[in-house]
Amino acid sequence: MSSVMTEQPGTTDQTSATSEGILGLDEPKKMTREDCRIKKELEEQRKLGNAPAEVDEEGKDINPHIPQYISSVPWYIDPSKRPTLKHQRPQEEEEVPYSNIGEWYKRGVQENAVTTKFRKGACENCGALTHNKKDCFERPRKVGARFTGSGIAPDEHSQVQLDLDYDGKRDRWNGYDPEDHHRIVEEYAKVDLAKRTLKAQKIQDELASGKLDQIHGEHDSEDEDEDKYADDIDMPGQNFDSKRRITVRNLRIREDTAKYLRNLDPNSAYYDPKTRAMRENPYSNTGMNPDEVGYAGDNFARYSGATITMAQTQLFAWEAYERGSEVHLQADPTKLELLHLSFKDKKEDFKEQQRESILEKYGGQEHLDAPPRELLLAQTEDYVEYSRHGAVLKGLEKAVVRSKYEEDVIINNHMCIWGSYWKDGYWGYKCCHSMVKQSYCTGETGITVNNTDCVPFEEGLTEPQEEEQPKTLLELRNVGFCPRSRGQTQRAHRCIMQIDERKRPYTSLQEVKAPTEEELEAFRMKRCRSDDPMASFLEK
Repeated sequence: MSSVMTEQPGTTDQTSATSEGILGLDEPKKMTREDCRIKKELEEQRKLGNAPAEVDEEGKDINPHIPQYISSVPWYIDPSKRPTLKHQRPQEEEEVPYSNIGEWYKRGVQENAVTTKFRKGACENCGALTHNKKDCFERPRKVGARFTGSGIAPDEHSQVQLDLDYDGKRDRWNGYDPEDHHRIVEEYAKVDLAKRTLKAQKIQDELASGKLDQIHGEHDSEDEDEDKYADDIDMPGQNFDSKRRITVRNLRIREDTAKYLRNLDPNSAYYDPKTRAMRENPYSNTGMNPDEVGYAGDNFARYSGATITMAQTQLFAWEAYERGSEVHLQADPTKLELLHLSFKDKKEDFKEQQRESILEKYGGQEHLDAPPRELLLAQTEDYVEYSRHGAVLKGLEKAVVRSKYEEDVIINNHMCIWGSYWKDGYWGYKCCHSMVKQSYCTGETGITVNNTDCVPFEEGLTEPQEEEQPKTLLELRNVGFCPRSRGQTQRAHRCIMQIDERKRPYTSLQEVKAPTEEELEAFRMKRCRSDDPMASFLEK
Protein backbone atom coordinates (compact mmCIF):
# COMPACT_ATOMS: atom_id res chain seq x y z
CA MET A 1 0.00 0.00 0.00
CA SER A 2 2.90 2.37 0.76
CA SER A 3 4.42 1.83 -2.67
CA VAL A 4 1.12 2.70 -4.31
CA MET A 5 0.77 5.87 -2.31
CA THR A 6 4.18 7.17 -3.35
CA GLU A 7 3.29 6.98 -7.05
CA GLN A 8 0.89 9.94 -6.79
CA PRO A 9 2.93 13.15 -6.73
CA GLY A 10 0.01 15.45 -5.93
CA THR A 11 -1.35 13.57 -2.91
CA THR A 12 0.11 15.97 -0.32
CA ASP A 13 -1.13 19.10 -2.06
CA GLN A 14 -4.55 17.56 -2.55
CA THR A 15 -4.79 16.64 1.14
CA SER A 16 -3.76 20.16 2.21
CA ALA A 17 -6.28 21.76 -0.12
CA THR A 18 -9.02 19.44 1.09
CA SER A 19 -8.17 20.22 4.73
CA GLU A 20 -8.51 23.92 4.04
CA GLY A 21 -11.84 23.30 2.37
CA ILE A 22 -13.07 21.23 5.31
CA LEU A 23 -12.05 23.89 7.82
CA GLY A 24 -13.80 26.69 5.94
CA LEU A 25 -16.85 24.73 4.85
CA ASP A 26 -19.23 25.86 7.60
CA GLU A 27 -17.34 28.93 8.81
CA PRO A 28 -17.36 32.39 7.20
CA LYS A 29 -14.09 33.84 6.03
CA LYS A 30 -12.55 36.80 7.77
CA MET A 31 -13.60 40.14 6.28
CA THR A 32 -10.99 42.20 4.54
CA ARG A 33 -10.38 45.86 5.26
CA GLU A 34 -12.24 46.89 2.10
CA ASP A 35 -15.28 44.78 3.05
CA CYS A 36 -15.36 46.32 6.51
CA ARG A 37 -15.25 49.82 5.05
CA ILE A 38 -18.11 49.10 2.63
CA LYS A 39 -20.19 47.53 5.41
CA LYS A 40 -19.63 50.49 7.69
CA GLU A 41 -20.64 53.00 4.97
CA LEU A 42 -23.79 50.99 4.25
CA GLU A 43 -24.75 51.06 7.93
CA GLU A 44 -24.26 54.84 8.05
CA GLN A 45 -26.45 55.32 4.96
CA ARG A 46 -29.18 53.13 6.50
CA LYS A 47 -29.10 55.14 9.72
CA LEU A 48 -29.43 58.37 7.71
CA GLY A 49 -32.33 56.93 5.68
CA ASN A 50 -30.51 57.03 2.33
CA ALA A 51 -30.45 53.22 1.95
CA PRO A 52 -33.27 50.70 2.55
CA ALA A 53 -33.19 48.77 5.83
CA GLU A 54 -32.48 45.07 6.07
CA VAL A 55 -35.41 42.66 5.85
CA ASP A 56 -35.73 39.46 7.84
CA GLU A 57 -37.23 36.16 6.68
CA GLU A 58 -40.75 37.33 7.58
CA GLY A 59 -40.53 40.50 5.48
CA LYS A 60 -40.15 42.86 8.43
CA ASP A 61 -37.65 45.72 8.38
CA ILE A 62 -34.79 45.64 10.86
CA ASN A 63 -34.10 48.89 12.65
CA PRO A 64 -30.55 49.99 11.70
CA HIS A 65 -30.11 51.68 15.11
CA ILE A 66 -30.27 48.34 16.94
CA PRO A 67 -26.85 47.50 18.48
CA GLN A 68 -24.84 44.72 16.94
CA TYR A 69 -24.80 42.59 20.08
CA ILE A 70 -28.63 42.42 19.82
CA SER A 71 -28.99 41.98 16.07
CA SER A 72 -26.20 39.41 15.64
CA VAL A 73 -27.41 35.80 15.58
CA PRO A 74 -25.62 33.25 17.79
CA TRP A 75 -23.88 30.49 15.87
CA TYR A 76 -25.83 27.71 17.60
CA ILE A 77 -29.26 29.13 16.57
CA ASP A 78 -28.92 30.06 12.91
CA PRO A 79 -25.66 29.01 11.20
CA SER A 80 -26.75 30.63 7.90
CA LYS A 81 -25.87 34.13 9.29
CA ARG A 82 -28.83 35.79 7.58
CA PRO A 83 -30.32 39.04 9.01
CA THR A 84 -33.04 38.26 11.50
CA LEU A 85 -34.38 39.20 14.93
CA LYS A 86 -36.17 35.93 15.51
CA HIS A 87 -33.80 35.00 18.30
CA GLN A 88 -34.93 38.08 20.29
CA ARG A 89 -38.63 37.23 20.11
CA PRO A 90 -40.36 34.80 22.51
CA GLN A 91 -39.77 31.21 21.47
CA GLU A 92 -42.44 28.56 21.48
CA GLU A 93 -41.61 25.98 24.12
CA GLU A 94 -42.61 22.40 23.61
CA GLU A 95 -44.52 20.92 26.48
CA VAL A 96 -42.81 17.75 27.65
CA PRO A 97 -44.67 15.44 30.01
CA TYR A 98 -42.25 15.30 32.93
CA SER A 99 -42.53 12.94 35.83
CA ASN A 100 -43.51 14.21 39.24
CA ILE A 101 -40.64 15.15 41.54
CA GLY A 102 -41.95 12.72 44.15
CA GLU A 103 -42.01 9.71 41.81
CA TRP A 104 -39.19 7.20 41.94
CA TYR A 105 -38.43 3.59 41.16
CA LYS A 106 -40.38 1.10 43.21
CA ARG A 107 -38.29 -1.22 45.33
CA GLY A 108 -38.88 -4.69 46.63
CA VAL A 109 -41.26 -7.34 45.33
CA GLN A 110 -44.97 -7.46 44.64
CA GLU A 111 -46.51 -8.72 47.86
CA ASN A 112 -50.06 -9.17 46.58
CA ALA A 113 -49.35 -11.47 43.62
CA VAL A 114 -48.42 -15.03 44.66
CA THR A 115 -47.48 -17.58 42.00
CA THR A 116 -47.41 -21.35 42.58
CA LYS A 117 -46.65 -22.51 39.03
CA PHE A 118 -43.62 -21.96 36.83
CA ARG A 119 -44.31 -19.61 33.91
CA LYS A 120 -42.68 -19.60 30.52
CA GLY A 121 -39.85 -17.06 30.22
CA ALA A 122 -39.34 -16.78 33.98
CA CYS A 123 -36.06 -17.20 35.87
CA GLU A 124 -34.99 -20.85 35.83
CA ASN A 125 -33.47 -20.53 39.29
CA CYS A 126 -36.16 -18.80 41.42
CA GLY A 127 -39.14 -18.61 39.04
CA ALA A 128 -39.59 -14.81 39.07
CA LEU A 129 -40.83 -13.36 35.78
CA THR A 130 -39.06 -9.99 36.00
CA HIS A 131 -35.46 -11.16 35.46
CA ASN A 132 -33.39 -13.95 33.86
CA LYS A 133 -31.26 -16.65 35.40
CA LYS A 134 -28.01 -14.71 34.93
CA ASP A 135 -29.51 -11.67 36.73
CA CYS A 136 -30.93 -13.64 39.66
CA PHE A 137 -29.78 -12.52 43.13
CA GLU A 138 -30.86 -15.68 44.95
CA ARG A 139 -28.50 -18.49 45.81
CA PRO A 140 -28.20 -20.95 42.92
CA ARG A 141 -30.45 -23.86 43.72
CA LYS A 142 -29.42 -27.43 43.22
CA VAL A 143 -32.60 -28.04 41.22
CA GLY A 144 -34.09 -24.87 39.79
CA ALA A 145 -37.70 -23.78 40.01
CA ARG A 146 -38.11 -24.66 36.35
CA PHE A 147 -37.95 -28.37 37.16
CA THR A 148 -39.34 -28.45 40.70
CA GLY A 149 -42.24 -26.03 40.20
CA SER A 150 -42.10 -25.08 43.90
CA GLY A 151 -40.64 -22.19 45.86
CA ILE A 152 -41.52 -19.67 43.19
CA ALA A 153 -40.13 -16.25 44.18
CA PRO A 154 -42.44 -13.24 43.91
CA ASP A 155 -41.98 -10.82 41.02
CA GLU A 156 -40.28 -7.48 41.48
CA HIS A 157 -42.01 -4.24 40.69
CA SER A 158 -41.90 -3.32 37.01
CA GLN A 159 -39.60 -0.31 36.73
CA VAL A 160 -40.93 2.57 34.65
CA GLN A 161 -38.81 5.05 32.74
CA LEU A 162 -38.63 8.30 34.69
CA ASP A 163 -38.44 11.55 32.76
CA LEU A 164 -37.76 14.11 35.46
CA ASP A 165 -37.70 17.87 34.90
CA TYR A 166 -34.82 20.21 35.73
CA ASP A 167 -35.52 20.29 39.47
CA GLY A 168 -36.17 16.58 39.70
CA LYS A 169 -32.85 15.68 38.12
CA ARG A 170 -30.94 17.91 40.57
CA ASP A 171 -32.81 17.00 43.75
CA ARG A 172 -30.28 15.21 45.93
CA TRP A 173 -33.00 13.68 48.11
CA ASN A 174 -35.11 12.43 45.21
CA GLY A 175 -35.95 8.77 45.78
CA TYR A 176 -34.86 8.81 49.42
CA ASP A 177 -36.84 6.52 51.68
CA PRO A 178 -37.03 7.78 55.31
CA GLU A 179 -37.84 4.27 56.48
CA ASP A 180 -34.26 3.24 55.68
CA HIS A 181 -32.91 5.77 58.17
CA HIS A 182 -35.37 4.61 60.82
CA ARG A 183 -34.16 1.05 60.39
CA ILE A 184 -30.53 2.18 60.81
CA VAL A 185 -31.41 4.13 63.99
CA GLU A 186 -33.24 1.13 65.42
CA GLU A 187 -30.29 -1.15 64.66
CA TYR A 188 -27.81 1.14 66.44
CA ALA A 189 -30.19 1.54 69.36
CA LYS A 190 -30.39 -2.25 69.77
CA VAL A 191 -26.57 -2.53 69.67
CA ASP A 192 -26.24 0.24 72.28
CA LEU A 193 -28.82 -1.44 74.50
CA ALA A 194 -26.95 -4.74 74.25
CA LYS A 195 -23.68 -3.04 75.24
CA ARG A 196 -25.30 -1.41 78.25
CA THR A 197 -26.83 -4.73 79.33
CA LEU A 198 -23.48 -6.51 79.07
CA LYS A 199 -21.74 -3.72 80.99
CA ALA A 200 -24.35 -3.79 83.78
CA GLN A 201 -24.09 -7.55 84.03
CA LYS A 202 -20.29 -7.32 84.24
CA ILE A 203 -20.50 -4.75 87.05
CA GLN A 204 -22.88 -7.00 88.99
CA ASP A 205 -20.49 -9.91 88.64
CA GLU A 206 -17.60 -7.75 89.87
CA LEU A 207 -19.63 -6.57 92.89
CA ALA A 208 -20.38 -10.14 93.76
CA SER A 209 -16.71 -11.18 93.51
CA GLY A 210 -15.28 -8.04 95.22
CA LYS A 211 -13.02 -6.99 92.33
CA LEU A 212 -14.76 -3.70 91.56
CA ASP A 213 -12.38 -1.55 93.65
CA GLN A 214 -9.29 -2.96 91.91
CA ILE A 215 -10.40 -2.20 88.37
CA HIS A 216 -12.25 1.03 89.12
CA GLY A 217 -9.15 3.06 88.26
CA GLU A 218 -8.77 1.25 84.92
CA HIS A 219 -12.32 2.18 83.86
CA ASP A 220 -11.66 5.80 84.77
CA SER A 221 -8.51 5.92 82.63
CA GLU A 222 -10.37 4.40 79.65
CA ASP A 223 -13.13 7.01 79.97
CA GLU A 224 -10.54 9.77 80.12
CA ASP A 225 -8.88 8.48 76.91
CA GLU A 226 -12.23 8.38 75.14
CA ASP A 227 -12.96 11.95 76.19
CA LYS A 228 -9.52 13.09 75.08
CA TYR A 229 -9.95 11.56 71.63
CA ALA A 230 -13.49 12.93 71.37
CA ASP A 231 -12.20 16.47 71.87
CA ASP A 232 -9.95 16.14 68.83
CA ILE A 233 -12.57 14.51 66.63
CA ASP A 234 -12.56 17.41 64.11
CA MET A 235 -8.79 17.64 63.90
CA PRO A 236 -7.79 17.87 60.18
CA GLY A 237 -5.87 14.96 58.73
CA GLN A 238 -7.26 12.35 61.15
CA ASN A 239 -10.13 9.90 61.11
CA PHE A 240 -11.55 9.27 64.57
CA ASP A 241 -12.81 5.90 65.68
CA SER A 242 -13.61 4.65 69.17
CA LYS A 243 -11.48 1.53 68.71
CA ARG A 244 -8.64 2.75 66.53
CA ARG A 245 -7.12 5.98 65.35
CA ILE A 246 -6.28 6.34 61.66
CA THR A 247 -4.07 9.13 60.28
CA VAL A 248 -4.77 10.33 56.74
CA ARG A 249 -1.70 11.14 54.61
CA ASN A 250 -2.62 14.61 53.42
CA LEU A 251 0.98 15.89 53.56
CA ARG A 252 4.39 14.46 52.74
CA ILE A 253 5.77 12.63 55.73
CA ARG A 254 9.42 12.67 56.72
CA GLU A 255 9.97 9.08 55.61
CA ASP A 256 9.33 10.03 51.96
CA THR A 257 12.42 10.80 49.90
CA ALA A 258 12.60 14.39 48.68
CA LYS A 259 12.88 15.01 44.94
CA TYR A 260 16.33 16.57 45.13
CA LEU A 261 17.71 13.59 47.11
CA ARG A 262 16.75 10.90 44.60
CA ASN A 263 19.84 11.45 42.47
CA LEU A 264 22.74 13.48 43.85
CA ASP A 265 24.47 13.74 40.48
CA PRO A 266 24.73 17.48 39.61
CA ASN A 267 24.12 16.65 35.93
CA SER A 268 20.78 14.96 36.65
CA ALA A 269 17.32 16.55 36.44
CA TYR A 270 17.03 20.20 37.52
CA TYR A 271 15.13 20.92 40.72
CA ASP A 272 13.48 24.32 41.16
CA PRO A 273 13.42 25.09 44.90
CA LYS A 274 10.97 27.97 44.51
CA THR A 275 8.17 25.92 42.96
CA ARG A 276 9.45 22.54 44.29
CA ALA A 277 9.22 21.14 40.78
CA MET A 278 11.43 18.59 39.04
CA ARG A 279 10.04 18.18 35.56
CA GLU A 280 12.55 15.68 34.14
CA ASN A 281 13.26 12.14 35.30
CA PRO A 282 16.05 12.14 37.93
CA TYR A 283 16.98 8.56 36.95
CA SER A 284 17.46 9.33 33.23
CA ASN A 285 21.27 9.16 33.37
CA THR A 286 21.31 5.95 35.44
CA GLY A 287 19.84 3.72 32.73
CA MET A 288 16.85 2.64 34.82
CA ASN A 289 13.50 1.90 33.21
CA PRO A 290 11.01 4.78 33.79
CA ASP A 291 8.24 2.24 34.41
CA GLU A 292 10.14 0.63 37.29
CA VAL A 293 11.08 3.71 39.32
CA GLY A 294 8.85 5.22 41.97
CA TYR A 295 9.17 8.77 40.69
CA ALA A 296 9.84 9.68 37.03
CA GLY A 297 9.46 13.47 37.14
CA ASP A 298 6.52 15.86 37.13
CA ASN A 299 6.14 15.71 33.36
CA PHE A 300 5.59 11.95 33.59
CA ALA A 301 2.27 12.53 35.35
CA ARG A 302 1.56 15.80 33.54
CA TYR A 303 1.35 14.11 30.13
CA SER A 304 -1.49 11.80 31.16
CA GLY A 305 -5.27 11.90 31.11
CA ALA A 306 -6.82 14.56 28.86
CA THR A 307 -3.63 16.63 28.54
CA ILE A 308 -2.70 15.25 25.13
CA THR A 309 -6.26 15.69 23.86
CA MET A 310 -6.28 19.30 25.03
CA ALA A 311 -2.97 19.96 23.27
CA GLN A 312 -4.32 18.49 20.03
CA THR A 313 -7.43 20.68 20.29
CA GLN A 314 -5.29 23.78 20.85
CA LEU A 315 -3.16 22.94 17.83
CA PHE A 316 -6.28 22.50 15.71
CA ALA A 317 -7.58 25.90 16.90
CA TRP A 318 -4.36 27.63 15.81
CA GLU A 319 -4.39 25.96 12.40
CA ALA A 320 -8.06 26.77 11.89
CA TYR A 321 -7.51 30.43 12.80
CA GLU A 322 -4.68 30.68 10.27
CA ARG A 323 -7.03 29.39 7.57
CA GLY A 324 -9.72 31.96 8.33
CA SER A 325 -11.99 30.38 10.95
CA GLU A 326 -12.91 32.50 13.97
CA VAL A 327 -12.40 29.91 16.73
CA HIS A 328 -10.71 30.08 20.11
CA LEU A 329 -10.17 27.44 22.75
CA GLN A 330 -10.82 29.59 25.83
CA ALA A 331 -13.37 32.01 24.34
CA ASP A 332 -15.64 29.46 22.65
CA PRO A 333 -14.71 25.86 23.59
CA THR A 334 -18.05 24.34 22.56
CA LYS A 335 -17.87 25.73 19.06
CA LEU A 336 -14.26 24.55 18.70
CA GLU A 337 -15.11 21.06 19.91
CA LEU A 338 -17.96 20.68 17.42
CA LEU A 339 -15.80 22.01 14.59
CA HIS A 340 -12.98 19.65 15.55
CA LEU A 341 -15.29 16.63 15.55
CA SER A 342 -16.71 17.64 12.17
CA PHE A 343 -13.21 18.07 10.78
CA LYS A 344 -12.07 14.63 11.98
CA ASP A 345 -15.13 12.92 10.49
CA LYS A 346 -14.67 14.61 7.12
CA LYS A 347 -10.96 13.89 7.17
CA GLU A 348 -11.57 10.19 7.74
CA ASP A 349 -14.12 10.16 4.92
CA PHE A 350 -11.63 11.86 2.61
CA LYS A 351 -8.91 9.32 3.47
CA GLU A 352 -11.29 6.46 2.84
CA GLN A 353 -12.32 7.89 -0.52
CA GLN A 354 -8.70 8.44 -1.46
CA ARG A 355 -7.83 4.88 -0.47
CA GLU A 356 -10.70 3.43 -2.47
CA SER A 357 -9.77 5.48 -5.54
CA ILE A 358 -6.16 4.25 -5.38
CA LEU A 359 -7.26 0.63 -5.00
CA GLU A 360 -9.72 1.04 -7.83
CA LYS A 361 -7.02 2.45 -10.11
CA TYR A 362 -4.04 0.27 -9.19
CA GLY A 363 -5.61 -2.73 -7.46
CA GLY A 364 -4.01 -4.64 -4.59
CA GLN A 365 -6.97 -5.27 -2.29
CA GLU A 366 -5.97 -8.92 -1.99
CA HIS A 367 -2.70 -7.92 -0.31
CA LEU A 368 -4.52 -5.89 2.35
CA ASP A 369 -6.88 -8.75 3.17
CA ALA A 370 -4.05 -11.29 3.50
CA PRO A 371 -3.42 -12.76 6.99
CA PRO A 372 -0.20 -11.92 8.86
CA ARG A 373 3.08 -13.29 7.62
CA GLU A 374 3.62 -15.33 10.79
CA LEU A 375 0.42 -17.27 10.09
CA LEU A 376 1.26 -17.80 6.43
CA LEU A 377 4.79 -19.14 6.85
CA ALA A 378 4.95 -20.79 10.27
CA GLN A 379 3.86 -20.54 13.86
CA THR A 380 6.03 -18.88 16.43
CA GLU A 381 6.10 -18.88 20.22
CA ASP A 382 8.34 -15.84 20.64
CA TYR A 383 7.06 -13.65 23.47
CA VAL A 384 7.84 -9.94 23.34
CA GLU A 385 6.70 -7.47 26.01
CA TYR A 386 6.89 -3.74 25.34
CA SER A 387 6.72 -0.70 27.63
CA ARG A 388 4.55 2.35 27.04
CA HIS A 389 7.53 4.02 25.33
CA GLY A 390 8.02 1.18 22.84
CA ALA A 391 11.09 -0.31 24.50
CA VAL A 392 11.42 -4.11 24.70
CA LEU A 393 11.06 -5.36 28.29
CA LYS A 394 11.00 -9.13 27.72
CA GLY A 395 11.99 -11.08 24.65
CA LEU A 396 13.61 -9.94 21.41
CA GLU A 397 11.95 -8.34 18.42
CA LYS A 398 14.14 -9.71 15.64
CA ALA A 399 17.71 -10.94 15.71
CA VAL A 400 20.06 -8.56 13.89
CA VAL A 401 22.70 -10.26 11.75
CA ARG A 402 26.07 -9.12 13.07
CA SER A 403 29.60 -9.86 11.94
CA LYS A 404 31.80 -12.15 13.96
CA TYR A 405 34.65 -9.65 13.60
CA GLU A 406 35.08 -6.60 15.78
CA GLU A 407 34.18 -3.31 14.16
CA ASP A 408 35.66 0.17 14.59
CA VAL A 409 38.54 -1.05 16.77
CA ILE A 410 41.44 1.44 16.56
CA ILE A 411 44.84 0.39 17.92
CA ASN A 412 48.47 1.57 17.85
CA ASN A 413 47.65 5.30 17.75
CA HIS A 414 45.83 5.01 14.41
CA MET A 415 43.04 7.42 13.51
CA CYS A 416 41.35 5.07 11.02
CA ILE A 417 40.64 1.36 10.98
CA TRP A 418 42.46 -1.27 8.96
CA GLY A 419 41.05 -1.38 5.44
CA SER A 420 40.27 2.33 5.15
CA TYR A 421 43.01 2.78 2.47
CA TRP A 422 43.65 0.80 -0.71
CA LYS A 423 46.44 1.10 -3.27
CA ASP A 424 47.88 -1.22 -5.91
CA GLY A 425 45.77 -4.14 -4.74
CA TYR A 426 46.68 -3.86 -1.05
CA TRP A 427 44.77 -2.62 1.99
CA GLY A 428 46.16 -0.32 4.64
CA TYR A 429 45.54 2.56 7.05
CA LYS A 430 44.26 5.88 5.67
CA CYS A 431 45.86 7.96 8.42
CA CYS A 432 49.47 6.97 7.56
CA HIS A 433 49.15 4.96 4.27
CA SER A 434 50.82 2.01 5.97
CA MET A 435 50.24 -1.35 4.30
CA VAL A 436 51.35 -3.42 7.31
CA LYS A 437 48.57 -4.62 9.57
CA GLN A 438 48.92 -3.86 13.30
CA SER A 439 51.81 -1.45 12.61
CA TYR A 440 52.30 1.75 14.60
CA CYS A 441 50.90 4.93 13.09
CA THR A 442 53.47 7.42 11.77
CA GLY A 443 50.96 10.10 10.70
CA GLU A 444 51.86 12.67 8.04
CA THR A 445 55.47 11.51 7.97
CA GLY A 446 54.38 8.03 6.95
CA ILE A 447 52.17 9.44 4.19
CA THR A 448 55.10 11.46 2.81
CA VAL A 449 57.49 8.50 2.90
CA ASN A 450 55.04 6.00 1.41
CA ASN A 451 54.12 8.29 -1.49
CA THR A 452 57.73 8.98 -2.58
CA ASP A 453 59.03 7.26 -5.70
CA CYS A 454 61.67 4.97 -4.24
CA VAL A 455 63.24 1.79 -5.61
CA PRO A 456 61.52 -1.24 -4.09
CA PHE A 457 63.38 -3.15 -1.44
CA GLU A 458 63.39 -6.40 -3.42
CA GLU A 459 64.86 -4.70 -6.48
CA GLY A 460 67.64 -3.16 -4.45
CA LEU A 461 68.68 -6.63 -3.33
CA THR A 462 69.26 -7.78 -6.91
CA GLU A 463 71.50 -4.82 -7.84
CA PRO A 464 75.23 -5.19 -7.30
CA GLN A 465 76.08 -3.74 -3.97
CA GLU A 466 78.82 -1.19 -3.81
CA GLU A 467 81.38 -1.30 -1.10
CA GLU A 468 80.30 1.06 1.63
CA GLN A 469 82.80 3.43 3.11
CA PRO A 470 83.46 3.04 6.81
CA LYS A 471 81.19 5.36 8.82
CA THR A 472 82.10 7.46 11.75
CA LEU A 473 80.68 6.99 15.21
CA LEU A 474 78.41 10.03 14.74
CA GLU A 475 76.98 8.58 11.51
CA LEU A 476 76.41 5.20 13.14
CA ARG A 477 74.65 6.95 16.02
CA ASN A 478 72.30 8.93 13.76
CA VAL A 479 71.57 6.15 11.28
CA GLY A 480 68.42 5.14 13.18
CA PHE A 481 66.99 8.65 12.78
CA CYS A 482 67.69 8.91 9.04
CA PRO A 483 64.59 9.29 6.86
CA ARG A 484 66.17 6.92 4.39
CA SER A 485 66.30 4.13 6.96
CA ARG A 486 62.59 4.69 7.76
CA GLY A 487 61.80 4.52 4.06
CA GLN A 488 63.68 1.24 3.77
CA THR A 489 61.69 -0.13 6.70
CA GLN A 490 58.41 0.83 5.03
CA ARG A 491 59.51 -0.78 1.77
CA ALA A 492 60.40 -3.93 3.69
CA HIS A 493 56.91 -3.97 5.18
CA ARG A 494 55.45 -3.60 1.69
CA CYS A 495 57.45 -6.57 0.42
CA ILE A 496 56.20 -8.67 3.33
CA MET A 497 52.60 -7.79 2.41
CA GLN A 498 53.13 -9.32 -1.07
CA ILE A 499 53.46 -12.73 0.55
CA ASP A 500 50.34 -14.93 0.72
CA GLU A 501 48.23 -14.07 3.80
CA ARG A 502 48.04 -17.73 4.85
CA LYS A 503 51.82 -18.20 4.61
CA ARG A 504 52.91 -14.87 6.08
CA PRO A 505 54.01 -15.26 9.75
CA TYR A 506 52.35 -13.30 12.54
CA THR A 507 55.56 -11.47 13.53
CA SER A 508 57.16 -10.85 10.19
CA LEU A 509 59.96 -8.55 11.35
CA GLN A 510 61.44 -11.07 13.77
CA GLU A 511 62.93 -14.49 13.42
CA VAL A 512 60.23 -17.07 12.72
CA LYS A 513 60.41 -20.51 14.24
CA ALA A 514 57.93 -23.22 15.19
CA PRO A 515 56.79 -23.22 18.83
CA THR A 516 58.02 -25.99 21.09
CA GLU A 517 55.81 -28.43 22.99
CA GLU A 518 56.44 -26.57 26.26
CA GLU A 519 55.24 -23.29 24.69
CA LEU A 520 52.13 -24.95 23.28
CA GLU A 521 51.31 -26.49 26.66
CA ALA A 522 51.80 -23.15 28.42
CA PHE A 523 49.52 -21.46 25.86
CA ARG A 524 46.76 -24.03 26.41
CA MET A 525 46.95 -23.59 30.17
CA LYS A 526 46.93 -19.79 30.15
CA ARG A 527 44.47 -18.99 27.37
CA CYS A 528 41.01 -17.76 28.38
CA ARG A 529 37.96 -19.60 27.10
CA SER A 530 34.79 -17.60 26.40
CA ASP A 531 32.51 -20.46 27.48
CA ASP A 532 34.26 -20.84 30.84
CA PRO A 533 31.82 -19.78 33.64
CA MET A 534 34.77 -18.76 35.85
CA ALA A 535 36.41 -16.57 33.20
CA SER A 536 35.14 -13.35 34.78
CA PHE A 537 36.72 -14.28 38.12
CA LEU A 538 40.05 -15.07 36.45
CA GLU A 539 40.13 -11.62 34.82
CA LYS A 540 39.66 -9.98 38.22
